[in-house]
Amino acid sequence: MVRLILMTDFTEAFAHYLLQGIYKYASTGDWIVCRMPPAYKERFGLQKVVSWAKKWKADAIIGQFSDKDDVSLFAKNGIIALAQDYKSRFSEIPNITSDYFATGAKAADFFVKRRFRNFAFFGYRNVVWSDERYLGFKRRLEDLGMEVCPSYQEQDITELWHYEAEPIKKWLDSLPKPVAIFACDDNQGTKLIEVCNVAGYKVPEEVAVLGVDNDETVCQMSFPPQSSILTDIVQGGYDAAKLIDDILAGTVVPSGKTNVVIRPLYVVSRTSTNVIATDDPDVQKAIRYIYDNVHRKINVEDVLGAVAVSRKVLEIRFRKTMGDSIYHFIGKVKLDRFRSYLINSDRPVNEVAGLVGEDDANNMFRRFKKEYGYTPVEYRHAHHSQNASN
Repeated sequence: MVRLILMTDFTEAFAHYLLQGIYKYASTGDWIVCRMPPAYKERFGLQKVVSWAKKWKADAIIGQFSDKDDVSLFAKNGIIALAQDYKSRFSEIPNITSDYFATGAKAADFFVKRRFRNFAFFGYRNVVWSDERYLGFKRRLEDLGMEVCPSYQEQDITELWHYEAEPIKKWLDSLPKPVAIFACDDNQGTKLIEVCNVAGYKVPEEVAVLGVDNDETVCQMSFPPQSSILTDIVQGGYDAAKLIDDILAGTVVPSGKTNVVIRPLYVVSRTSTNVIATDDPDVQKAIRYIYDNVHRKINVEDVLGAVAVSRKVLEIRFRKTMGDSIYHFIGKVKLDRFRSYLINSDRPVNEVAGLVGEDDANNMFRRFKKEYGYTPVEYRHAHHSQNASN
């Protein structure tokens, strides 16, 4: 039997996804997992955690460790330790980390595709995963010949739920609008949206916000709901459990070079980014109408009813801005939303088509295969995520 302690913040979805992956791997063997709150270490110290782990006869521990923690104590007591990225990585033990640079690049690509020209970053101070997401974001934009406005990285991660709104508002005031802001995680994205609401900035028309980790509870509690980059945390939990098994078997020597790397998957789009940056207010109004009504069966006439210009004028201006007709843009938005629902739920594909206002499911399936090269069922299996039980 493998006895594992998971010491992490279970108020966040990350911990639950990680545990799902661990249990997925554990189903192939004999495992028992003890969930320990980080508050235990904060109250009693690391030595007490080690003592408790020895008493419980733990084989391994996965935990949020601080820079000051002497993690070598675990190895000295015959316990395998893996560090969940908190502030920095460890060199002496494996880390459960992520390709943060790739995540930042994915955020940049998403915003550029939506025609933004002003970009900013909202993160934490001196935290490796925040810093590297910023650098990935910045470098991709620079590669595309663009720049990032001054970032806001003043908050300490230890003050997770407390923040000063006035400095953030002043920073927002200094940014050119419309601006696309990449938040280092969903918690920071929620704070940013809250400050925008108080300061009178419209989200997403003036400030578009994108977070990371797709914590459904956090994202849906934002007003408006927050878009987020989904990362494959479940696979990370599976890989972490396998690494522990390999170390116990003697086939892997644990070190800071045997890391578990979680990869970014795709953007789960919600209202906080349902916008295309354009100076044409009528085209913007048309785009927003399409995004807001993607769940309904809508056509060009419906869009025209929301914008007070003639069909000919709007079609010309829309094509000039978007490089596409209104009709084809509606279809693209519906396909993209269908794709998102497809891999974030286990509903039957016919039912998923209904979620984007499509009565003719077979027609949707034909268009989907032409666009993505897969049938909906094939795509669901090829792009499995932690939000789907396929």
